[in-house]
Order: sequence, then C-alpha cells, then structure tokens
Amino acid sequence: MRLMTGGLSRRSVLGGMAGGLALSSVAGTAWSRGADHRERYVPLAVGTGGGPAGSDRVHVLKVGPDTAHTVLVMVPGMFGAANDFRLVARDLVAALPGVQVWSFDRREESLADRAGFAGADPLGYYLDGRYRALDPAASGFAAGWGLARTLEDLRTVVRAAARGGSRRVVLGGHSWGATTAMAYAAWDFDGHPGYRDVSALVLVDGGVHGAFDGTDAPVQNSPEQVKERLAAIDGGAVFDMTLSGVGLGDRAESTQIWYQLAGWYAHRDPDGRSVLQPRMPEALRPAVPVTNAGLLGVLVDAGFGWPNDISVHSGHLADSGDVRGWVDTGITPIGRVATAYAGGPEPAVWEWYWPARLSVDLDVTDPYQDTDLARSLGLRLRHAAGLDVPLYAFETSYAKGTIVSAAREVVANSRIPYGAYETDNGMNHLDPLFAAPSQNTLTRTLVPFLRGVLLA
Repeated sequence: MRLMTGGLSRRSVLGGMAGGLALSSVAGTAWSRGADHRERYVPLAVGTGGGPAGSDRVHVLKVGPDTAHTVLVMVPGMFGAANDFRLVARDLVAALPGVQVWSFDRREESLADRAGFAGADPLGYYLDGRYRALDPAASGFAAGWGLARTLEDLRTVVRAAARGGSRRVVLGGHSWGATTAMAYAAWDFDGHPGYRDVSALVLVDGGVHGAFDGTDAPVQNSPEQVKERLAAIDGGAVFDMTLSGVGLGDRAESTQIWYQLAGWYAHRDPDGRSVLQPRMPEALRPAVPVTNAGLLGVLVDAGFGWPNDISVHSGHLADSGDVRGWVDTGITPIGRVATAYAGGPEPAVWEWYWPARLSVDLDVTDPYQDTDLARSLGLRLRHAAGLDVPLYAFETSYAKGTIVSAAREVVANSRIPYGAYETDNGMNHLDPLFAAPSQNTLTRTLVPFLRGVLLA
C-alpha cells in the first residue's frame, strides 16, 4: 500500500452510503500445511535502532519448504505487513515446487500491541483503550527509522535466505515495497552493490523513476517539500498520519486497528450481525444492519468509494434482509480478505506505526539517482546503472500505466538482461494480494517468470 498524503476521499465520505498453465491446476486445490508447506513466523535479530526493548528485530513469514533452492523475499508497501503476501505465497508455492516465499515485517511491527486478538474480546481491548498505545512524544527514536535502517534490516533477511550463497534469492515488493526492493538493488553496502545479492527483481504495482506519476498524488520530493517534512519530524511528527484521513480515529494506529478488527470478526463469524457497526463513526456507519462480513466488505470494496490504493473488487451487500450479508461477485472474495486480515494475532496485514522519515526517503528514492538531495539524506543509490538481473513488473489500474513505463525506463538505463511486463486494469491496488487464484493475473504471470529464474 502506498497511500496518498493529499487526503483520502471516499466520494465525500460515502456520498450517501448507498506460464499460467501450471497455476491453473492450483486454482481448485485446497491449501494444506504439510511437512513441505509449513508456515512459520520467525524473528531475526538486526542492528540497534534505539527503540524500546524487543524492537531490534524483524520478522519473516515463511511459506513453503525449507528445502527450497530459491527464496522469493517480498516487502510490503506503506502500512503493509507480512500477511499481505500469505495468500499469494501459498499459491506460488503450490505452483512452483522448489520455491519458498518469505514475507518481510519491518522492525516497526514490534511496536504494535496485538495481544487483544488472542483473547475473547478484541473489540473491548482496542476500542475501549486497554491496549498499549505508542505515544509519538516518547518515540523520538522513530525519527531515525528511514530507508537506510530498513535496507540494513532487509539485508539481514536476504542473507539469511541465501544461506551463505547456497540458495537463489529473488527480491520483490508491493507498492512502496517494490520501491524498497529497487532501492536495495541500487544501494551501496560498503562497496557491495545490493543487486549482487539477488537473482531477479519483482515489482508489484510500484517502483521508481516515476512509477507513481499516474496516481492522483505523485511523490513529494522537491527540496522545499523535503525540508518541510524533515522539520515536521524534528518537531515530533515521527509517524506518518495519512491513514487518519479515513475517519476511523486520529491516532497513528486507529485505522489499522479498525480494519484488523473487521477482518477478525468476519473471519470467525462472517454471517453474524456486525459487532463493530454500532461503534463506527456515524459518517462511515452503514445505514442498514450488516453482518461481520458485510462490514468488512463496506470497508474494503471499491464500490463504496474507497480510493484505489486501499480497495479491492469484492462484491456488494445483499439487496434485502433484516441484516445484510455480503455477496461475492468480484475477483477478490471477502473471505480471502478476512483470512489475510485475521492471520493470527501475528502476522497482520497492517503496520501500525509507519515512520514519517521512511516516507520522505522513499519519495526521494523515486528518481533512482545518486543526487545531492539523496546523499544529504544518507541514501546510497550508487548502482542503478549496474543492475544486471531480470525484472518483472506488474501493474493494476492504480497508476494508469506508469508502473510499467517506469520499469521499462529502469531496464533501458541499466544492464538488466530482460524485463517482463504485465497489466491488469480490472484490478485495484490491493486485488493482486488477495484475489482468488483463478482470477489473479499476478500469480498467473509471475509463475512463468519465476520458473525462468529457477531454470537459469
């Protein structure tokens, strides 16, 4: 996810509420966690970041066999977390024996209190304020959690995946996670170009070189904008507050909690009457009683006016009934969204505390050049021209074509041997993460690309 800082519109807050052959055989196959398809969420120790106890670590959601010879490491986008890729990972591993998928949770995930989702009353725990909230005024450490910190952490993950060079590593990401992967490839790690650590790059609806120019709000990286944003961080605004524009609360974590709660109840009791609906802000509350699945649909489906970057094509509320349920008619069944949102207490789909400095650094990374501004921020983007590994780029309707055009420019200005470019304008920004396997163009086209990497 890469949410725009220009304010979130929901049609004026509801406007009145009203090689794919191999994968085709997977579409009807139920997922099972056998010995070769385990899912584990494991911590990795990383360098000191100055945060509270327990924060000097990252986590990885591993899907697939540990005996795999190739590991696809995926980085979630803005406010995204490891469970963004759980469903895609299952589908890829089922289609490609010999591949394991690692989904990266940044160190910020250690700051979230998810204990309530392991109990019987998560609604009360979170909405009645019993959870451990992080005070921005006491979180000055996060002012230093920018791209350099993230990439050093990510390198720990990449090296662990490689097992001393005995396994191939493919690095990718979604949205700003794709930008992060590209930054890693061009980064100078004390004289070692990042791209030498990986065998290929996978960009899902994100990237650099103007990848987001087709959205309603491109990157904000002029020297004047950067200076203003850094001053705000120095003044204590250490967390990005974009999601507060949704209208579900004014804390950094408020919206994320609401969405995970909606997923939790929709996963456990989809047809029961929504327990969250009475607690919702009036402007966002459905006008008719809805089920738990119905409320999740209202929060995520594009038909209710949510911006492209936080919505999917799922379906609609039932036309009648005392309590309206959810009817799946789109490419992304609401049950799959609920499964992803309710994956645990951990991992989760939403990151609670996104550092504002990371937002600044990723915007400045967009030109993909070793500029004076980049150097002033400690961004070591010195090796973009040397990239020499294959690249896959996938775009939805989100950026209106600029994801692929930007990827083509990267390839043209580097030593990348070939690029694979795929487009599905019937998808919104989050559909590739949760869509049904039979209708997911991302997995259908990524499989042959990865197979080519395996055979190289």
